[in-house]
Amino acid sequence: MELITLYTWIGFAVFLLLMAAVGYLSSKKMKTMSDFAIGNGLGPYVLGFSFAATYLSAATFLGYPGWSYEWGLSNLWLFLAMIGGGPIGVLMVAKRIRRLNTKQKSLSLPDWLGDFYNSDILRVGTALILLFNIFYIAAQFVAGARIFEYLLGMSYTTGLLLIAAIVVAYVFAGGALADIYTDAIQAVLMAVTALIIFISGLVIFWQGSLSGTFAGISADLAAQNENLVAVFNPESLHFYSFGAVFGAISIQWAFASAPHLFNKVLGLKNEKDLGKMIATYVIVASLCVLVLFGGLYSRVALGGAVAATDLALVDYIIWAFPAIFVALFGVVILAAAMSTTDGIFVSISTVFANDIYLKFLVRRGIIRTSDEQAQRTAFRISRLTVPIIGLLALLIVIRPPEYMGDVMWIGISGIAAGTMGPILQAVYAKRKAPARAAELSMFIGLGSYLFLYFSGIIPSTMSAGATATFIGIATINVASWVLRPSTEAQPAEGGGS
Repeated sequence: MELITLYTWIGFAVFLLLMAAVGYLSSKKMKTMSDFAIGNGLGPYVLGFSFAATYLSAATFLGYPGWSYEWGLSNLWLFLAMIGGGPIGVLMVAKRIRRLNTKQKSLSLPDWLGDFYNSDILRVGTALILLFNIFYIAAQFVAGARIFEYLLGMSYTTGLLLIAAIVVAYVFAGGALADIYTDAIQAVLMAVTALIIFISGLVIFWQGSLSGTFAGISADLAAQNENLVAVFNPESLHFYSFGAVFGAISIQWAFASAPHLFNKVLGLKNEKDLGKMIATYVIVASLCVLVLFGGLYSRVALGGAVAATDLALVDYIIWAFPAIFVALFGVVILAAAMSTTDGIFVSISTVFANDIYLKFLVRRGIIRTSDEQAQRTAFRISRLTVPIIGLLALLIVIRPPEYMGDVMWIGISGIAAGTMGPILQAVYAKRKAPARAAELSMFIGLGSYLFLYFSGIIPSTMSAGATATFIGIATINVASWVLRPSTEAQPAEGGGS
């Protein structure tokens, strides 16, 4: 273990130096609020890699394999949800949103919705809903803290403080440019590592053929607990029934329009390159999600002897690989945590600086200042918000949660429930819905999620979020009809403002 700790320190130091160099170069290019928020004018392959890294997060390498370890084959439904639901969501909204934004020039999801519906209630309300992403950040902090604790010998609290400090400093300096370029590097590391882990199990547990190998793995799981090979595991929090699986697929579909992913679409230089960006994301994400099998391998190799559910994959890697690869994996986990966290920091910072300060307080004359001074102030707000967000996220997980993935999905589900109705209505409806209908969808969708999940009616964060999302979508359609929507026709490709 001492050799693993040494190699991990070395790998982490090299990784931080590389990220610092990219962050420094990015900060030199970052002059405006737009640069901080979306990066502006980037290519499809860089953004495709960045989108994949941000979409997947550290939960893919710690939390989700932990679910495979805990709940067995039923967790492979998550593979379908992520590689099926996610890309469908991107294909449904990305091109249309990108085209609409050529006119609106919005910097974020609240900005885009507020401009489209001409509603400050929707702008500010959506901005506040995005604070749910603090739970997402908190989950990534847990991942980093776990790696520091397990591979570097720190206490959980010390590791939590260190990962929070690193990410806050990095985003404070580099904004979206640093986020996007380093995400691309991190995506490559994540995809290669996941592929190696997937292949390792086939080699170690090989029984003459691919079908025989998986049959052997399944037999071993069944010997431990028959529910581990069930199509729907009654012990699983998320895959205990067909309805729960449908909820997981649906919320992954909705997640594709999450604000920190939305910003990547807005940052694309040429709309015609969107197909290349999406194809790159799908290929990279498909490779990364193969890591789910690592949790199954851990269950077969180690039985119940793991340090914690979220660390099941780490224990398998320690069991199966030499120390140098264990250290590399630790660095990849930290990269995965940073790749998602820095993007979310940027999206929340943009909420306060652009959506609330510039587009509401300044534009409505509540705060009177010159355009030049307003831009400077917004830029300062975007940076100063970062450490505050970091502190709040840290406090949420100051005591380690049982499953980091569940903490993350509290945030994702809340945002999807409050925003998907207005988004889909904007890009698909033949007639523009009135602002009041969009506002009702936001309030009812979010309220439904809070009630369904926190009352315990639906125990799965994913299923509760999916149900509330469909309630929000239904609300805007019904309200649009009741409130007699505008007769102004939208363009065929996704509407107008």
